[in-house]
Amino acid sequence: MNGGARGWSNSRIIMYPYGGFIGNWLLLIAVPMIIGLWAQFRVSSAFRKWGEVRASANITGAECAREILTAANIRDVDVIETNDYLGDHYDPTSKKLCLSTNVYNTPSVAALGISAHETGHAIQHAKAYAPLQWRMAIVPVTMFASRMLPFVIFGGLFFHLTGLITLGIYCYLILLVFQLITLPVEFDASRRAKIILQQMGIVQPGAEVAGVNQVLNAAALTYVAAFIAVLGNLLYLLSVRDRRN
Repeated sequence: MNGGARGWSNSRIIMYPYGGFIGNWLLLIAVPMIIGLWAQFRVSSAFRKWGEVRASANITGAECAREILTAANIRDVDVIETNDYLGDHYDPTSKKLCLSTNVYNTPSVAALGISAHETGHAIQHAKAYAPLQWRMAIVPVTMFASRMLPFVIFGGLFFHLTGLITLGIYCYLILLVFQLITLPVEFDASRRAKIILQQMGIVQPGAEVAGVNQVLNAAALTYVAAFIAVLGNLLYLLSVRDRRN
């Protein structure tokens, strides 16, 4: 569910083994990790539940996405199938809306909600939605920071190189900005999806609307959890640096 990097599964959180203050580790690392696991469980549970409920519109996620794109007069976005489970995302660089197999081929309530969410990113792109533009702009530096972190953390914490810990702090600051910008991008895409699905009559009031809301609200929690995790890692590194100074 991502308009810049990877979507639905982009909230996967990389954790690193820290030593030092047990109390800080539990509060700033372990607790956010538990929140992240809980959020992922909520997503999987909601997807399984509503993935088995056939929508009355009887159209697949791919058909839903194409209908919404046509209604929005967006004709330069390709809807393609990907084998990555819950790896649904919109790629603004190639203008491709990638839907996982279970979403692409399934006429379920969950599939319609997810496909509409990803199509929401395409609409954001077409309308030059500012937070999406900001996120696209910082994707390269964010990817660089993500690649640097394992080496920085290992050298800084295990070899006690304070300079690398400081570099790790800067890396986490970049990731924190990325995650902060991601929140309005994802919330807005879900808001658009909920409105469009009802306006176009693709989902019906009652159980279907409730199912879409449950799936998309659960997905939103993963992005909140990702933000909390990055913030926790940043604060932990700051505490380690302060202890050594």
